[in-house]
Amino acid sequence: MKLKIGGIQKISMVDYPGHTCAAVFTIGCNFRCGYCHNPELVLPERYIDEIPTGDVLEFLKSRIGLLDGVAISGGEPTLHEDLPEFIGRCKEMGFLVKLDSNGSKPEVLESLIEKSLVDFFAMDIKGPLDKYAGIMGWDIDVDKIRRSVELIRDSGVRHEFRTTIVASQLDVEDFEEVGKLVDGAERYALQHFLPGDNLNDPEFAKEKTWSEEDFTRAKEIMDRYVKKCVIH
Repeated sequence: MKLKIGGIQKISMVDYPGHTCAAVFTIGCNFRCGYCHNPELVLPERYIDEIPTGDVLEFLKSRIGLLDGVAISGGEPTLHEDLPEFIGRCKEMGFLVKLDSNGSKPEVLESLIEKSLVDFFAMDIKGPLDKYAGIMGWDIDVDKIRRSVELIRDSGVRHEFRTTIVASQLDVEDFEEVGKLVDGAERYALQHFLPGDNLNDPEFAKEKTWSEEDFTRAKEIMDRYVKKCVIH
């Protein structure tokens, strides 16, 4: 087994709601969102060195009884064929597993759900489906996004959908369509875009997020569709 791992945060209090965890970051992504803060995991010309999978598993073994779980993010973890085996090894050690995904590989999510390998899903929703290409960088089969939403929402597994808000990309009214897409979901997070120096597209350092008033209006919309909506 060789999962392409580019980083590990040895302890996190925020990556897995309600639990302490280690956060593992895989290399490689099939999206090119300009606001992404992990270009070293997304852009091939900026890839960082891999951490041997065995070293990561040995570290996790040393944390049995000290951490509750493992949060796997990226990049996009579902691109890697060894992901299920890696998760299985984590589960064998007694860890809860949270998986972050962009939802582009519903067949992988379906298999993980069928095998009861994931305890918490977090899926990014870039915006209404008709804006996906403009936000994530190129055309995508949005039926796959819709299918991933359905699988996660109906899985019986704890989950959260979330959107990073760049003011130039999204309007408050877009969340009527987003709400219909995720209708019935357990939890939704509206996330402030945070500009920085280390983004996929340096031009996004000039971008801004919404006003607090706009966040509140979008939350009011999402509250009609999901069990709980939060603003981060």
